[in-house]
Amino acid sequence: VQLQAFGGGLVQAGGYLRLSCAASGSTFSNYAMGWFRQAPGKEREFVAHISRTGSVTNYADSVKGRFTISRDNAKNTVYLQMNSLKPEDTAVYYCNARQMLVLYWGQGTQVTVSS
Repeated sequence: VQLQAFGGGLVQAGGYLRLSCAASGSTFSNYAMGWFRQAPGKEREFVAHISRTGSVTNYADSVKGRFTISRDNAKNTVYLQMNSLKPEDTAVYYCNARQMLVLYWGQGTQVTVSS
């Protein structure tokens, strides 16, 4: 599966962005999907996860209540709605697809939150 993330940008603190990750090359509904992020000088960290059907979601404590992950299997796309953004949310955001123990990564999209 190939993944293409987009939707990043520069936003002021308190603002919002919606990231999208489009999948191709395989049956999208076979994959659980996730978002991770990596800030400069830090390790990549988990942000959110959604099950294959969308019935189960999980979030990092740092984004719970502010970010929402969703998916549209008809459009082969997973989304990350990010509200009430904080400067500490600044990072490169990556989507991934997981099938059994195999992970696939897309290229990142930069999110910068100014104070």
